[in-house]
Amino acid sequence: MCGTDTGVGKTYVAALIARTLHKQGVRVGVYKPAASGVTRAEVIRRRDDATRLWLAAGCPGTVARVCPQQFRAPLAPYLAAAAEGRQVDPALLRAGLRWWQQRSSLVLVEGAGGLLSPITQQELVADLAREFGYPLVVVAANRVGAIHQVLATLCAAREHCPEVPVAGVVLNQPDATPDAARAHNPAELARLTAVPVLAVLKHRARCFEPPVDWLALARKASCGEGRRLVRSARKDAPQAAPEAP
Repeated sequence: MCGTDTGVGKTYVAALIARTLHKQGVRVGVYKPAASGVTRAEVIRRRDDATRLWLAAGCPGTVARVCPQQFRAPLAPYLAAAAEGRQVDPALLRAGLRWWQQRSSLVLVEGAGGLLSPITQQELVADLAREFGYPLVVVAANRVGAIHQVLATLCAAREHCPEVPVAGVVLNQPDATPDAARAHNPAELARLTAVPVLAVLKHRARCFEPPVDWLALARKASCGEGRRLVRSARKDAPQAAPEAP
């Protein structure tokens, strides 16, 4: 799972998916390779991303396994680590996922920031996405600017991890601020890209309405049915054929 920006609700959406799967009896794992901007107050109040994901998934394993590398400064993980005299451990980024793969029927992986956010000094989130190979769910804030951010993210996915299928987009409403673009974004994205809008969430939604079959979606995307096509906005432009994932 990746976001189009910070603050778009990646953890909120990931937790909602995890809670939905857990209620269905799925043994779901939740993993966030690295996180920054994690305050002590959030951890104590159980409001940090790792704890929220862990609780939503039914408390599998330990919360420390959800995000084994956390840093205080609100910076890219490798910069936040450097501010503490530490380094992001590339081996642990991978080993942390393997732990969940061995114990789960399905693993939700939440990236740190967007696809082109650096996670180590040498690697972007997209590099991990390409290596992990899981279908991407793109989370965007449903507000003005969402169309550009989603299309830019899809272009980044096509450029940096073209073999990774994109399952679809979730439009999330992170606040109650009125925004006229909100009503138009789903249709515009349907017009401009072959990637489906999987869900449109209202502010503080507690479930997906209509329901999304996340387990079936994961299986379908993993079998190569995800799309990464971004159509041209020009009516007279030729349409590219969908790429094979």
